[in-house]
Amino acid sequence: MDNFNCLKNEHNDFPVTIEDVFETYYECRKHKRNKSGALKFEVNLEENLIQLWNDLCSGNYKPKPSVVFIVEEPVKREIFAADFRDRIVHHLVLKYLNPIFEQYFIYDSYSCREGKGTHFGIRRVSDFMKCCSLNNTRKCWILKTDIRGYFMSINRNILFSKFESFIKSNYFKPNRDFIINLCRIIIFNNPTKNCIFHSSKNKWNDLPKDKSLFFAAENCGLPIGNFTSQVFANFYLTEFDKFIKNICGIKFYGRYVDDCVIVHKSKSFLLKLVPVLRYYLKSQLGLKLHPKKISLQPVFNGVRFLGCFVKPSHIVVNKRIIRNFKRSVALHNYLAMLHKPDVFEIQHFISSVNSYLGIMRHYKTYRIRSHILKQDISSDWKKHICFSSDFNKIQLKRGAQ
Repeated sequence: MDNFNCLKNEHNDFPVTIEDVFETYYECRKHKRNKSGALKFEVNLEENLIQLWNDLCSGNYKPKPSVVFIVEEPVKREIFAADFRDRIVHHLVLKYLNPIFEQYFIYDSYSCREGKGTHFGIRRVSDFMKCCSLNNTRKCWILKTDIRGYFMSINRNILFSKFESFIKSNYFKPNRDFIINLCRIIIFNNPTKNCIFHSSKNKWNDLPKDKSLFFAAENCGLPIGNFTSQVFANFYLTEFDKFIKNICGIKFYGRYVDDCVIVHKSKSFLLKLVPVLRYYLKSQLGLKLHPKKISLQPVFNGVRFLGCFVKPSHIVVNKRIIRNFKRSVALHNYLAMLHKPDVFEIQHFISSVNSYLGIMRHYKTYRIRSHILKQDISSDWKKHICFSSDFNKIQLKRGAQ
């Protein structure tokens, strides 16, 4: 650490501190320390971090090729995974920007925000329905919309123009120009160039073209998988959020990424609102409402939102989550039948099951959870794991491997 100690007192005039680079590295590696990219970077950790700091400060930073692959669950998606070094930079940028983004975002945008997320969004929509319907004593309506191929349709020129203007008006630290230039590099980086395929190319055959960066229009699209993409996607729609709240006068409105929900007492008002929203998105942001994903129905019918079916009286986990949970358990059962699971397979099984339980435990699913854990998990796995008394979690048995 001698090089690091020498640098600590010599960075006052640099746009980013060496301490911040180290701190964001430790943040970035959380839950990813066993990943190959993180392990490779850690072999020469100090040298790699100091080199990254030098590249950033000298203006020589360039993103490395991304890894691209297809995931099948919960829906088929194309994922671009940035190099671990670039992920540190993404975390570094948001370390500086998240405080002012939080002040800018509306309260009811839920994606990629500390203290919010899917469960918060589901509860808020449930509250909207109760409040607007006066606890289900008054008829009101719920409008749900979705933007067609959202991530692939984001216009990077529009995004950067809005971002640059926003930063110049709201960010006043000495490294403002550095942040703007670094975000220009991130936003306009084309991850399809020289990317490394970790899925067979035939996996793209049945993926709609509006779900892939390889078919995005020129200067359009952000890679799903990048930490910055999620936050920039939220930023891109914030003016739309404020248009709905402040200009259209909507009280009960929430958004998760591009899934928007509006609750209102007037059906005719919502019907007239749809073309207004369509025109705003097209003219201001170059986006289109998905014609097959616009739904308008009475609140008492409920609405599917973020993996749940939300009604004024209760919330039910989407059947797709239960079906996927059972399918995942069945696949792991088959693996355990073929051979004794090794330590990594056991860890993966525990992580997979606990991720589903983590979703389901927020809602009234005790009977479903207990049934799947007791009846669906095979005896081959029960040799290695045990359940918590409330069926909210599984863990490795003491002495098991």
